[in-house]
Amino acid sequence: MNIYSTYKVKIKNYNNIFKDTVQVYRDVVDYLIDVCDTHWENISQIGDSKKQQRYIETLIHATKTNPEPVYDFDFKFYKLPSYFRRGAINEAKGKVSSYRSNLANWEQNPVGHAPSMPKAGFVFPTMYRTVMYKQTDTYEAKIKVYVRNTWDWITVKLRKSDIDYINRWCSNREQCAPTLRKRGKEWFLDFPFEEKVELNNKTVTDQTIIAVDLGINTPATISVMRSDGTILGRHFCKLSKETDHLEHSINRIKKAQQHGSYKNKNLWARTKGINNDIARKTANYIIDIAFHYKADVIVFEHLDKNGKVRGSKKQKLKMWRSQEVQGIVTDKAHRLGKRVSHICAWKTSKLAYDGSGTVLRGKEAGFNTYELCKFPNEKIYNCDLSASYNIGSRYFIREILKSLDVSSRLDIEAKVPQCSKRSTCTFSTLISLNAVLVS
Repeated sequence: MNIYSTYKVKIKNYNNIFKDTVQVYRDVVDYLIDVCDTHWENISQIGDSKKQQRYIETLIHATKTNPEPVYDFDFKFYKLPSYFRRGAINEAKGKVSSYRSNLANWEQNPVGHAPSMPKAGFVFPTMYRTVMYKQTDTYEAKIKVYVRNTWDWITVKLRKSDIDYINRWCSNREQCAPTLRKRGKEWFLDFPFEEKVELNNKTVTDQTIIAVDLGINTPATISVMRSDGTILGRHFCKLSKETDHLEHSINRIKKAQQHGSYKNKNLWARTKGINNDIARKTANYIIDIAFHYKADVIVFEHLDKNGKVRGSKKQKLKMWRSQEVQGIVTDKAHRLGKRVSHICAWKTSKLAYDGSGTVLRGKEAGFNTYELCKFPNEKIYNCDLSASYNIGSRYFIREILKSLDVSSRLDIEAKVPQCSKRSTCTFSTLISLNAVLVS
């Protein structure tokens, strides 16, 4: 599979000189959006993307074989570089394609307002090599920009630490054309990189997985499992120090709000920084465990955080960076050749791993914490650890049944009925399934 990553490089000594270039690019995209929308029926009938681009160019750009285009584009945007124009065409074509698709869906089910015509928005130009960007030295480059009412080359100096980082960690990746981008008051060149990796293709019976239960109190609870139900390791990621810092930072915001201060920009920036640090450390911990056990697959719950959050824990849930943790782990795991899978999250914590039924937590079980739970058979266990067993079991049950033919699968589901409904599968279901397979 192909992995794409982007690294930013700060441009030194320049600030406002690139504003005109970006504004021209956005004006071009807005102009081309109207062109693409007007001729979309003809464009959509052309299957190949490059042929679509050439067709749009014949409408706007005059050449020797096309002396009289339909639109006065060349007059309006004089001396516009060819690759700059083609990049804007692709940007506009993509926006119109998305708009037309959303409009068609809305016409089939007209709920709410119809989608509005797209605008260029905050798009930034791509600096294609040799015609828009030239690397002249290790820490120096030339880029073509709109300056002094014309298109000209200027020499920019790039930050040394950024270039050294790219040379050290991205030397074996394919570097693509950079994008000129503004962040705050500073300008950067964003360099995309492409690399090809081979993911492992082991059969489900030979796989070692780590089942991860991401939580609010305990950032990550990990169980290392095999397909026969063998537990090779149990690990808890407890970032007590960082969690205390986060709670203290949130309390400072609450106190400031109680005294009438509601913006608190600096306090929120500190809180978000601590929260991001917790997410990164949690992701690194998960990857370290996967590397230590040479795991083939990392299994997460499919966590849907859409909708309004209610209850006393709503602030903790909003601050919970579960999606960011999964994203970081996915990027790092793929580089190591490991796969990432997601399972249904329903009742993974609510059902006891031994199949005894629904657990009791908190005050219902007589505890002052939600980390422990009580099974129907009076057994007391760590709730997140029980959930991680169920997460890993649901992955193996799904993959084992998927590898069987229909008749074998129906025979197993008749003997182990819990397999037919994935949201009720537990660790005991996996044990029962393996017993049937062995027999």
